[in-house]
Amino acid sequence: MVWAFDGYVLDLDRRELRQGSALIELEPQVFDVLAYLVRHRDRVVGKDELLQAVWCGRIVSDSALTTRINAVRRAVGDTGKAQRLLRTHPRKGIRFVGEVTEPPTEREPAKFQPRSGATPRSPAAALVDGSSIAVLPFTAISGAPEERWLADGLVENAVAALSRFQWLSVVAPMSHPGPHGRAFDATWIGCELGVRYVVQGTVHRGGQRLRVTARLMDANSGLNLWADRFDGPFADGFELQDMVTATMAGSIAPIVQAAEARRLNASPDRDATPHDLHLRAQPIFSNGKESILRSLKLLERALALDPDYAPALADAANCLQLLDINGWAEDRRVNRQKAVDFTRRALRVSGEPEPAAAAAQVLAYFGEDIDVALAVADQAMTLNPNFARGWFSSGMAQLYAGRPEQAVESFEKSVRLNPRDRVGRRNIAGIGIAHFFDRRFDEAAPRLRLTVQEFPRWATPYCVLVSCYAHLGLVREAEALARRLRATDPSLMPNAAQFRNARHRELLAPGLRLTGTSR
Repeated sequence: MVWAFDGYVLDLDRRELRQGSALIELEPQVFDVLAYLVRHRDRVVGKDELLQAVWCGRIVSDSALTTRINAVRRAVGDTGKAQRLLRTHPRKGIRFVGEVTEPPTEREPAKFQPRSGATPRSPAAALVDGSSIAVLPFTAISGAPEERWLADGLVENAVAALSRFQWLSVVAPMSHPGPHGRAFDATWIGCELGVRYVVQGTVHRGGQRLRVTARLMDANSGLNLWADRFDGPFADGFELQDMVTATMAGSIAPIVQAAEARRLNASPDRDATPHDLHLRAQPIFSNGKESILRSLKLLERALALDPDYAPALADAANCLQLLDINGWAEDRRVNRQKAVDFTRRALRVSGEPEPAAAAAQVLAYFGEDIDVALAVADQAMTLNPNFARGWFSSGMAQLYAGRPEQAVESFEKSVRLNPRDRVGRRNIAGIGIAHFFDRRFDEAAPRLRLTVQEFPRWATPYCVLVSCYAHLGLVREAEALARRLRATDPSLMPNAAQFRNARHRELLAPGLRLTGTSR
């Protein structure tokens, strides 16, 4: 069967989508979604029907379907705003509305059969896309009912928590997919389920204590990417379950994102999607001016492919904010306007929590309505309370608003969710700045010292620490630190204008003076 529409040819026999002579690469499930919608173009196709047809009854998150539909739109030059070929009917489903013809062909027509449920022949052929993960049933070591109850609850909660990350496709098989008697093999499981990452765990009760272990594995290489152990009283089973779920989601999502960025950056010459380019931009955010500019260039490439791709819009605005924070913007007024435009567009086209949290931080920094920015941050964290970096963004917005106590609460939540994340360790700086504003200089100084050692090109903590030393009477130390900042990067110019509280800006005056700026 061959269908033609809007300059494209969809060949079911060959499982190919072409535009003229150009072959458009599609992941297997993306092809299946497009083919099913074209076949049933005479009506609106509901979400449950599409999940059953393409995923063959497997339990997957709503975000998996959203990701595939967005990929279909990109493949055929459509957007969620234009809806030229795929039209969304709220609470009903989606319909293919393009005009379709069936060109003559010498081949026998083939009936559409989704391949997604079939057993793949190799891991490379099986992978749906990089941001796909399966949460396997946790093993109850003794098989006791209380262990099994906790293990089942952990899987259910983990799937729900990970599914809140809209870019992450989550699969929850009803049972272990391996044959009886076979040792655990992440590569085989990833091949069987069509995912790149696998989560596995165990639950063990010893007397009145419970122990939960969990690990994240790369199904392509079989390597462990993350593992942790959690202990608690048996009587606090629900509390332990909530704590494990939150930490798993808070840690696993950024680790998968970082792993995908490494994989994509290892082969940057391949045809990249907006999602790919956005991921490739992530690791270089906090490594100095040139790195931020490279990240911004990748994000702008993503937006050239899809102007409404909210994650790229929000992170591009974040890059522009970083240029302003450190005094690297060539024209601060133009830089600010561009950043604000990006954030407004991100919020207009998407209600996803990740871009919303980043947008709230940028809006708060650049002097937009601070109450609106805080409301956006609160809404984002309500939608995904396990988003560790979102809590950091919320904390920074609180600092800008002059609310140090609330900022500390947000930063501490971020640390609890993902204590090992290097970027997340910026929370230590946030807590230090909050303590400084509360005049708790002795508590602020050690946190800020750690920050300037780990992030030597982040000007704000330097400025705050210099001011902290000055208020503690450590004038020589303050002057030496200011010289160190200028030696690290003479172009760094700390900015304090984002802090709304006049008393906070007055406290920063010694640091601004000694580091060479009075802004």
